[in-house]
Amino acid sequence: MKTFDLIKSDLYRYTGEYSVMLLLEQLMLNEGFNYMFWLRLASAASSRPMRLVLNHIVRLKQRRFGFVISPRTRIGPGFYISHIGTIAVNPTAVIGANCNISQGVTIGSNHGKAATIGNNVYIGPNVCIIEDVTIGDNVTIGAGSVVTKDIPPNVTVAGCPARILTDDATPERAARYIMRPWQTGAV
Repeated sequence: MKTFDLIKSDLYRYTGEYSVMLLLEQLMLNEGFNYMFWLRLASAASSRPMRLVLNHIVRLKQRRFGFVISPRTRIGPGFYISHIGTIAVNPTAVIGANCNISQGVTIGSNHGKAATIGNNVYIGPNVCIIEDVTIGDNVTIGAGSVVTKDIPPNVTVAGCPARILTDDATPERAARYIMRPWQTGAV
């Protein structure tokens, strides 16, 4: 997917539509979208001078907003940061389409690869996702959970360590916290 399409998909998740005016408005008023805008540009930069400038802007935004997400992190379309606050994501993490991430979230790894997160996943406040785990599509992770094992698709988990609370039968029910999902191919 092209960088502009990724930015467009992120904007759609915040507003339900997209236009140049909405883009400018969200850049000024929405910290989560602002950060992702610059992160998407930095990850797509091909020339060394442009990469240096954009990475510097991302580092300034990291200090201002408390988000530490590397331009090397693979993030699908429709990424949504719900609140300003500390968010740390290991550069080896892979995040699918239409993922919501809340404040206080850590997706990390002590050694090697970090988590692979599916599509339509809601990650509540203060969640820790540790090591190389796989989180299926349409998963809701409750506030304060610590995820140390793989999570199958279409479930709600919570706790320390995270346990399955409900096995939601349909993807629509499982992804109920994903507002305005970006439809793949809807460019």
